[in-house]
Amino acid sequence: MSKGLDKHKQRSDSLSYFGKDLVRRSGSHCELCDASGTKLSIHEVPPVPKEPEFEHCIFICETCKEQIEKPKTVVPDHWRCLNTSAWSQEPAVQVMSVLMLDRLIDTTKDNDWMKELREQLYLPEEIESWLEEAKKD
Repeated sequence: MSKGLDKHKQRSDSLSYFGKDLVRRSGSHCELCDASGTKLSIHEVPPVPKEPEFEHCIFICETCKEQIEKPKTVVPDHWRCLNTSAWSQEPAVQVMSVLMLDRLIDTTKDNDWMKELREQLYLPEEIESWLEEAKKD
């Protein structure tokens, strides 16, 4: 096996240890769009630390995952869920929500609701710092 594949498998194995805690925290719902009854997977919120950290992980559905990873597949109306997830008590969920919101604002023409939500958000200093680091990544 190649070194890259080995590293990927090790990281995946390490992340899988967070599964039960993420299921508990999320109530088996996507932490971004609140979808339930669908396959959920662990997503690491950037910047991704060298070693996997629970605090950088969120549990998301396939729809959210695909649209995060493949920006050309984004369906802006799907992301109206950010009106809720951007106010999450979980810092990683809040950061990922704002990252998506900012991406949508930059790439979507009909974005009034997005701009309005972004203006309403009060983000603690730690979240702002995390966002700045994520945008550099």
